Amino acid sequence: MSYRKTLKLLCGVAGGSAVLVLAVGAAAEYRGNLGEPPGEAAGRWARFGVLRAAQPAWTPASHTPAPTGHAWDFNWDKRDPHTMTNGKKSNTPATEDPSSEQDTSKPKATRNILLIRHSQYNLSGTIDKERILTPLGREQADFTGKRLAALGLKYDVLVHSSMARATETANIISKHLAGVELVSCDLLREGAPIEPVPPVTHWKPDAVQYHEDGARIEAAFRRYIHRADPKQKEDSYEIIVCHANVIRYFVCRALQFPPEGWLRMGLNNGSITWLTIRPSGRVALRTLGDSGFMPPDKLTRT
Repeated sequence: MSYRKTLKLLCGVAGGSAVLVLAVGAAAEYRGNLGEPPGEAAGRWARFGVLRAAQPAWTPASHTPAPTGHAWDFNWDKRDPHTMTNGKKSNTPATEDPSSEQDTSKPKATRNILLIRHSQYNLSGTIDKERILTPLGREQADFTGKRLAALGLKYDVLVHSSMARATETANIISKHLAGVELVSCDLLREGAPIEPVPPVTHWKPDAVQYHEDGARIEAAFRRYIHRADPKQKEDSYEIIVCHANVIRYFVCRALQFPPEGWLRMGLNNGSITWLTIRPSGRVALRTLGDSGFMPPDKLTRT
């Protein structure tokens, strides 16, 4: 391999200043070992003196990501038992032992929320009832239903958006989940949750739409995304079939990421996003837009 090709390959793979310098040195030494006069090899290395001087020395401090300074808010859902008692702010006098009262108000179960994006639908429909699933969309919903059944979980409820495409997706999924109650909810309808950052040019809702949809979708988040009620004894598994914008906003809010970043994520039709909410208020994202259970030729994002 020639000197020039060796340098190009190593620089392309490394992508870092420290390894770049080492690569240049290694390439020069390589040429010297193959019979190049030592003086010529040293001169070739000296040509990179300016480049070498321009690269800062590597130190752990200069290459360690700095924390943002934003601590995790354990009372993000306003259900922290240390601040709430029976749904109300605790007013227990300092002379009384509040431990017994807090024990009864402390959540003990974990909530698992599986957010399903609706399947592919008819984009040419002008009104909601015309935006039904395509034949491929019905196949996708069937794959999702089979996947949920294969997980072997004891599902407590299947809530779905009242829009046609989400309702049809939920009905197909429910065929694989015998005995699971279906509940329709208007709050979960698709919309514009918050103006995305960075902005996009292909989709620009009016300010009033952000105002109205944002309040509704935030209300949906507060209704469905929170830690378990203290009366809940066992871990729960709840399915919510809704829309990409709603799911992405939920994920940002639940993980305490900037909600305006919701449009930086993409979700396939029929995909599964799994949030886990612990009794302590910790939230984990187990999967985001999982659709690996579908054949590649069945994947869409419309």
